[in-house]
Amino acid sequence: MLGRVTSSDGDGAVPTDPTPTFPAGVPQLDAAALDLSLLAGGPFPGEILVITGMSGAGRTMAAGVLQDHGWYVVDNIPPRLIAPLAGMMTPSGPGVTRLAVVVDVRSRQFFRTLVDSLDALEAAGIAHRVLFLDAGDDTLVRRYEQVRRPHPLQGDHGLLAGIAREREVVEPLRRRADQVIDTSSLTVHDLAREMGRFADPGRPDELVVAIQSFGFKYGVPVDANHVLDVRFLDNPYWIDELRHLTGLDEPVRRYVLGLPGAGAVIEHYTATLAIALDACARDGHPRVAIAVGCTGGKHRSVAMAEELAAHLAHLGRVRTTHRDLGRE
Repeated sequence: MLGRVTSSDGDGAVPTDPTPTFPAGVPQLDAAALDLSLLAGGPFPGEILVITGMSGAGRTMAAGVLQDHGWYVVDNIPPRLIAPLAGMMTPSGPGVTRLAVVVDVRSRQFFRTLVDSLDALEAAGIAHRVLFLDAGDDTLVRRYEQVRRPHPLQGDHGLLAGIAREREVVEPLRRRADQVIDTSSLTVHDLAREMGRFADPGRPDELVVAIQSFGFKYGVPVDANHVLDVRFLDNPYWIDELRHLTGLDEPVRRYVLGLPGAGAVIEHYTATLAIALDACARDGHPRVAIAVGCTGGKHRSVAMAEELAAHLAHLGRVRTTHRDLGRE
């Protein structure tokens, strides 16, 4: 036999009865009170971000960006579970130091306890922020029509009725939010940038440029966004004094960069990449992979990759690796 079950009354409204479903005889503990008491007595060891707002306003996209920034994200969580999760956070090391929870009307009757849960966090002195994502009704309608899914509160009364009901339910949270982002006119890239700034307000937007040398005979790196083929340069392999060395050694580097066309390729390719990388940074790409290849990945590609990295250093965080060095 199960305990009491509550559900929507069929018109899409969020039920007002917060009683959850439990097996009969199982005690219902106040999780918020239990865990918040454990956190008392010292500074809170991390950051908590509560994401809420209108369905279709971009919460899933926002959660994904936070994950990319190193946050531990839990989606569609009952508000009373925020406190137990907070109790699991650690001040440093490999544990959870930044927690983001997505709470919205999908949690049905549990959603109505969100304000109480936020009040409990404040009373316990636990720092947190509330982010509210919003969008105009016409934008929400268009997005729902594109994905062909029903609004969680529309019931039998249509999409606009569901949106109207949701606005009434979430209005207290909108007033309480630390920041409201209207996504009506934002592209996915715009929202990613906004979320990046909100997640790490002190961190500059910096593109990671990953440059990798490789040998064509071992295959082109599958994750490369740009590929530069330097096999047109004379191969140091055929010079006895250079064969046993690599592109990291100064004699090979000096030889390769002194070949006709090497300097011009670096100069012009750098200028071309600067345009592309600037566009990638504006669109919120976190990383761009550039592969530089020769026959075996030992001499020419290594020297040219290192030189290209030096020329691109001012455009972002440049990381250089040499995939096939040492395979021969």
